[in-house]
Amino acid sequence: MAPKILFAPRQSQVILDIARSLMPPGFELVVADPGTPEFYQAAGDAEYFLGLARQMGGEFFRSAPKLKLVQLLSAGYDRVDVEAARKAKVPVANNGGANAIAVAEHTLLLMLAVLKRLVRLHNDVAAGRWRAADLAEARVYELSGKTLGIVGLGNIGKKVARRAAAFDVKIQYYDVARLTEDQEDALGVRFVLFTELLRTSDVVTLHVPLDDSTRRMLGAPEFAMMKPTAILVNTCRGPVVDEDALHRALVVGQIAAAGLDVLVEEPPAPNHPLFALPNVTLTPHSAGPTWENWASRFRNGFDNIQRVAAGGRPRWVIPDLA
Repeated sequence: MAPKILFAPRQSQVILDIARSLMPPGFELVVADPGTPEFYQAAGDAEYFLGLARQMGGEFFRSAPKLKLVQLLSAGYDRVDVEAARKAKVPVANNGGANAIAVAEHTLLLMLAVLKRLVRLHNDVAAGRWRAADLAEARVYELSGKTLGIVGLGNIGKKVARRAAAFDVKIQYYDVARLTEDQEDALGVRFVLFTELLRTSDVVTLHVPLDDSTRRMLGAPEFAMMKPTAILVNTCRGPVVDEDALHRALVVGQIAAAGLDVLVEEPPAPNHPLFALPNVTLTPHSAGPTWENWASRFRNGFDNIQRVAAGGRPRWVIPDLA
């Protein structure tokens, strides 16, 4: 029998067509939604999981005794029960940076949208209010000349730095894994301490995985350190930020504005406090998926599955299990 790849959750037919067009010969792809009887039936003899993490705890790993690899299409893995994976001795790999360009571009999008007040200006024009805002009150700003602070200089953070350099910004970063001096020179960045980054950056952008060390890494004490003119951009994971503290910081003017692609609860409640603030720009956790990178994600995933099937070691295993 052909080795079975369990794909979940179910996607639109056009996306499944991309997956099937790239699937290597000799494998069987079974599509099911997590938690359904079809899912657990397929998990029983599946050797590989390919898709997005949903309900991926102990019950999942117990239901898939033949599993050799969990291959995620996402960069984040916070919905995977890492201890359950470790107990089952199943490696978990992320998407190998397939969505890094998309997230980096979206990060720049949010920076510019916030600085240029894109949403407010669009709404004014659409409502028939041409140049309705008082230019002194509704100020717009240039990114050029600002100091950009990147928290987390991994694959995505580096791509943000390369793209931001075109806007003539000064780039500093904080990461638990420092680059060498030569690497910093090549990228045009310099290392600073976390608190130093918060105090001196005009734009703070977050690119860290969600784990115990990063959960609520930005809370009330951190916002109190930031410039009152600073903006926060978050395209990694919502719980990295204490949302109550962020709301207070935006209301009282500890920071100027925020551009957020992620929230603590997704989808958020209809009356989420951040919705009422004029200095917040939101997108629906849409930074990662682009039409171009569906193919890249499937390509990386199938390559990793083939490596394991051939007896090799998988690439892109998450740090917690590396």
